[in-house]
Order: sequence, then C-alpha cells, then structure tokens
Amino acid sequence: MQVDPRGPRFGAAVTTLVLATVLVTGSAWLLALQAIVFAFGAFGHPPYGLFFRKFVRPRLGPPQELEDARPPQFAQGVGILFAIVGLIGFSFGIIPLALGATAAALLAAFLNAAFDFCLGCEMYLLIRRLQPGRNYS
Repeated sequence: MQVDPRGPRFGAAVTTLVLATVLVTGSAWLLALQAIVFAFGAFGHPPYGLFFRKFVRPRLGPPQELEDARPPQFAQGVGILFAIVGLIGFSFGIIPLALGATAAALLAAFLNAAFDFCLGCEMYLLIRRLQPGRNYS
C-alpha cells in the first residue's frame, strides 16, 4: 500500500499538539485517546490520515510521489508502546514515567512534523536491513 507522504507528516503535527497538551494538562484520558489513534494508524486506518485525505489533500493537489505505508504504520505501533507506558505511569501514580514516555512520543512526532524525519520509520527500515536474507532499502 502506498500513501501520500504529506499525510503522516500532517498526522505527526496533530499528534505533536495532542501530546504537548497531555504534558501540559497531565490528562491520562487524552493520552488514552491518542493511544487509540496510534492503534488505528498501526493497522492502516489512521484517523488523522483520513482527515488529511478528505479535507487537506484536495486543497494541496496530488503528491509528487507516494511512499510505502509500512514504515509509518510501524511508527504508529511504536507510538502505541510509548502511550501504554505513559498510561501505566498515570495509572500507578508514577508521574515521571507517564510524562517521560509522553515526552519521548512527543519528540518523535515533532521530529516528523517539523523536519520530516520519522524516527519510527527509520527504525523500521533499520530492522528490515538487519534481517538476514533481506534486501530492503
């Protein structure tokens, strides 16, 4: 499956705003909602991506090229892990754990939104390259 590369970047911008709000407010509920968004994204149905396709992309026109959807999906899966760790921290009153996990996810989202550097995508590609017998770039 191929995706417009501007879609994941748009999603990262929205995620950056959501996670920054979690850090400012300490809202475990908002982090739980973002975890759900990550889960949908990991399975190929990113809510922010759907919003992008329906409302933003028509105003931008078609992309110059498409990219593989697997790296952004993997990145969403990594986002779920950080959100779960954050939720565990909130649930057990370990606020430094909750805020640290949220901040790590925020950093990754910000890197993608601001600099078009998807940390989770790069992890995916590195893992693929390290697998024996695979030639993936």
